[in-house]
Amino acid sequence: MNKKITRPTLSAPSAARAVKPDSAAPTASSPATAAPRLSSSGPRARAVADAAARRKREPKAGVSFGVSTDHDQTEPPIESKREGRFEGRRNTKSDVGNNRNASKVGNAANQATHSRDTFKKPYGKPGPASTSSADTKPAFLKPRSARSPNSKDFRPALPRAVAASLAAMAPVKEAGVPGAADITRPAPDDGTVRLSKLMSAQGIASRREADAWIAKGWVKVDGTVISALGSRILPTQKITIDRVAELEQQSRVTVLLNKPVGYVSGQAEDGHLPASVLFVDENRWEEDADETVFHPMQAKGLAPAGRLDIDSIGLIVFTQDGRVAKQLIGDGSEVEKEYLVRVEGSLSASDLALLNHGLSLDGQALRPAKVDWQNEDQLRFVLREGKKRQIRRMCELVGLTVVGLKRVRIGKIVLGHLPVGQWRYLAADETFG
Repeated sequence: MNKKITRPTLSAPSAARAVKPDSAAPTASSPATAAPRLSSSGPRARAVADAAARRKREPKAGVSFGVSTDHDQTEPPIESKREGRFEGRRNTKSDVGNNRNASKVGNAANQATHSRDTFKKPYGKPGPASTSSADTKPAFLKPRSARSPNSKDFRPALPRAVAASLAAMAPVKEAGVPGAADITRPAPDDGTVRLSKLMSAQGIASRREADAWIAKGWVKVDGTVISALGSRILPTQKITIDRVAELEQQSRVTVLLNKPVGYVSGQAEDGHLPASVLFVDENRWEEDADETVFHPMQAKGLAPAGRLDIDSIGLIVFTQDGRVAKQLIGDGSEVEKEYLVRVEGSLSASDLALLNHGLSLDGQALRPAKVDWQNEDQLRFVLREGKKRQIRRMCELVGLTVVGLKRVRIGKIVLGHLPVGQWRYLAADETFG
């Protein structure tokens, strides 16, 4: 009697692992390669099912990987019970590599994306090509509000504080001023002059002081306050300054010092002290008739208006007033300086004429001077310029050696009986010009 043989069935967990093998592998139903019948609970059946699952996950040789465009269809990570780790990353790649159709679909999707990017609008969101001239304009031809923030020509707005500072630096039109158009940014040939330059030319203040007063609102043109730096006006317009500026200017001092040998006129150098250190109350001349009260803060901003070399003595001026400095050492200054010079050597009449006019220093011709004999070994020089060591170098050019030099006058101010190393204030009624 023939016994009826039935095919065993797998349990649910085993069926999940027993994935159908690749098409190239022999099937269980093939007569030549029929798989033996296994027990659903045996270890051999589980091993066969695990091997079939691994073969499905591994990529085939010679098959190129495509690019999957449907990330939502990616299978979740599969945990291997045998290895005890996640295979999700490798499983995701192998799914794409094993499927030739997925590779073709991925390549086609890439080509479609490239074509769509080729026909994007010049600016804005991707979309179909447009034939409108407004869409194809370069960014720099579009209004600022229409430019994309991602454009190379996009320029963000300046911070409010920076924009306000730049606006304050530009000359603005002052209302209520006769000829107000002259105070705006001028044409080169409109006859206007920068306000601070005109104030300096008229002796009201130095250009630096004028700019400071303008910024503080202390300057008026024809009765109207001008507070914009760089403003230009006509030379015929009337300039007035505030009372506060006048008081500040009057509080600035000018000091006359009889500099001794061994002090430099400017900053300390080579271990020699500047002559400004002598400006202390103990060195004030007892016969100074000026009523100005000394204060140590007066030394702040006190600068020499001219030079006198370390081996020379005599009158030197220190001032806080920019008008005085401009008058003495400004371009085109005509204030005379008188010196008494003790020399050694012989001087011919022709060389004396050269000292008066005809010499050059540093490649530049010197301005005419007044040079004559005071006695057998002393010359008197009157100059209207002040190059470095000018008198000593002039004497060397004609064969003379200077053994002593003393400055006795600057403009209308004479050294007089001021002792060496002492100082006095320039009185309110004294001027150099």
